[in-house]
Amino acid sequence: MTAIALTIAGSDSGGGAGIQADLKTFSALGVYGASVITAITAQNTRGVTAVENISTDMIAAQMDAVLSDLDVSAVKIGMVSRIETIETIAAKLLEVGNPIVMDPVMVATSGDRLLQEDAIETLRSALLPLALLATPNLPEAALLSGRPIATNGSEVIRQAEAILKTGVRAVLIKGGHGGGSESVDLLLDSDGMHEFSMQRIDTRNDHGTGCTLASAITANLALGYSLADAIGLAKEFLQGALAAGRELHVGHGHGPVHHFYRWWNA
Repeated sequence: MTAIALTIAGSDSGGGAGIQADLKTFSALGVYGASVITAITAQNTRGVTAVENISTDMIAAQMDAVLSDLDVSAVKIGMVSRIETIETIAAKLLEVGNPIVMDPVMVATSGDRLLQEDAIETLRSALLPLALLATPNLPEAALLSGRPIATNGSEVIRQAEAILKTGVRAVLIKGGHGGGSESVDLLLDSDGMHEFSMQRIDTRNDHGTGCTLASAITANLALGYSLADAIGLAKEFLQGALAAGRELHVGHGHGPVHHFYRWWNA
């Protein structure tokens, strides 16, 4: 049986994040990737210069086309920039029983806003309750929980607990924006708390790390791994992609990670 994963996200013309990063990750991990594009961004390694939302009719048509034909094993949701988009996706996913990973893309690494402020509550109320896992970074967790950005472990736990109250079954708050020699991600679900620690890699090529981690988790879920194992394996994949990505020479800003480091050297 072919493992199939679906990404619902925005397009990154520079190829480092969004739909492009998701499909690369799926392929790198041996999973067939399908896609629903929610928005088109004009961006590169230096930042986002324009965003154009796809109509809700077209988003719905893409979802119908994929879900009516392909046996999708897991779904990853990325950039959903406005209320109408969120409501359309949520309505189409109500009957999907396979695991959904929600990567709440709100602000790009460059600082560009990718989610309209009035859409945050709709994301909390309509999409998060459908998801198995949400994967916010520290700034996104603060926005979702309505608190200041966490500066210590206790506050990270409080924010994860607040996000769990939306109905999402598990929360992985990523520590990439934190300090220290290790990047620590905190998973909180009904079984309790678990930490995933990796040595922090000094690199300028970190564009698309959040998309890559969430899509790697999704691919591993599609392959049948448990949530904890899917996260652990995804962290290992991202660690390798970040380390190998230091040798990539793409653009003049924050370059991408190397999704295919296991197949060719930069």
